[in-house]
Amino acid sequence: MLSKAFGSVTIGTEAVKVEIEIDISPGLPGFYIGGLAESSVKESRERVKAAIKNSGYNFPTQKITANLAPADIKKEGTGLDLPIALAVLCASNVIQQDSLSKYIVCGELSLDGSIRSTRGVLPIALLTKKERLKGIICPKDNAKEAAVVRGIDVIYASHLTEIVGFFQGINKIIPLSLDVEELFKSSNREKLNFADVIGQESAKRALEVAAAGGHNVLMIGPPGSGKTMLAQRLPTILPPLSFEEALETSAIYSVAGLLPSKMPLITQRPFCAPHHTISDAGMIGGGTFPRPGQVSLAHNGVLFLDELPEFKKNVLESLRQPLEDGFVTICRASTTLKFPSRFTLIAAQNPCPCGFFGEEGKSCSCTPSQIHRYRTKVSGPLLDRIDIQIEVPAIAYKELSGNRVGESSEEIKKRVIKARNIQYKRFQNLKIFSNAQMSVKEINRFCKLNKQAQNILEKTCTHLKLSARAYHRILKIARTIADLEDSSQIDQVHILEAVQYRGLDRRASI
Repeated sequence: MLSKAFGSVTIGTEAVKVEIEIDISPGLPGFYIGGLAESSVKESRERVKAAIKNSGYNFPTQKITANLAPADIKKEGTGLDLPIALAVLCASNVIQQDSLSKYIVCGELSLDGSIRSTRGVLPIALLTKKERLKGIICPKDNAKEAAVVRGIDVIYASHLTEIVGFFQGINKIIPLSLDVEELFKSSNREKLNFADVIGQESAKRALEVAAAGGHNVLMIGPPGSGKTMLAQRLPTILPPLSFEEALETSAIYSVAGLLPSKMPLITQRPFCAPHHTISDAGMIGGGTFPRPGQVSLAHNGVLFLDELPEFKKNVLESLRQPLEDGFVTICRASTTLKFPSRFTLIAAQNPCPCGFFGEEGKSCSCTPSQIHRYRTKVSGPLLDRIDIQIEVPAIAYKELSGNRVGESSEEIKKRVIKARNIQYKRFQNLKIFSNAQMSVKEINRFCKLNKQAQNILEKTCTHLKLSARAYHRILKIARTIADLEDSSQIDQVHILEAVQYRGLDRRASI
């Protein structure tokens, strides 16, 4: 007897349909699985056999051959347990083939027939809709993330007998539906606020410019000056996630197994702050079966690297491609994967190892050679990809003891959204989304200067001996500042402010 069921495996953040063919024929009892199955899939033979028996069904005592097509794609993970079990039961005439072929099935089986959660259910649900199948059958714990995808039936269960009863018409399972709009509303409660930050008005303005144009930022200042506090509040002024962006980000977390069970959709921009002891595989992704790294988990959000020079050099250098291209390419002998990684980088560091170089009232204990080694730990090519470089000085006592309340995140966000809308219209026919992503061609097209602005930029470049890359960074920042003021042309005040955000260039010219 021959039967078929549809399962799925994830490759990167994409799901691939797997056709599971089961043949039961006379011969010595045995269970063989082919189709480039990894060890975790081959082990499903014992799980499936025990689950079927312990659920009260007869397991065939003949030769069972399972083929997982397409056979040129590696299958790994435990999500194929449930579709293999259903295909075996279909070949044994327990359930009907016509009903089974309408669904993609995923789930791990326990020995007693319980269905455990598995990774990557959201991409599998998206694949189900793409393949125009009726729906997806998944574990109860994964049902909400599958229900995020509209237009398909989400059938869920916690035991094998429930699914078999559903196909036999004995057990009625109502497809799960989810109010996605309500998810966005319920999560739209910001606990952090820029109003909590005392002083540092210039740094807050720089982060507003960064949020408006998608620019990367490096903050340099002594310990306790508020660098971490500022970085943590950047997501509160970024534009809200669109539904498409939320699906992209949630798919990454689903594949990584990090999607919260109570929140099946990532509705707020992620904020990732890895420790400086992280490995390069942890940062960009990798492993025997590659999983997303921190740069992908920060997709559509913020990646914060505190104490930037303390990170390993190879880890920092691995950031070049995601910062430039918006994705990470992981190459292995058997496959090449791409993980999306379009994020805003916020980095922070001290001016020297002890942290007090140049601070009034505090003496620096570092030697000139120590300061030089500390500052050169971050390579020029990486610094080249950071548009805004600002100094965050220590906060004076007068500001700390005052009662002044800063501008709230909500007010800043309104200006940021307005500037982003201008950029969406500007780049609607191009494959870029913000001013920070402009190439030289777009800079020459969209960054028009008036006469006074041209004169100021010429004098600045001559006096500071700026390189071509610094020149283009200043133009991109000035374009964002002009967008915040709803100005179609870049004026001299925009150029002057943009120059102030190139702190390392100005320091190098001294």
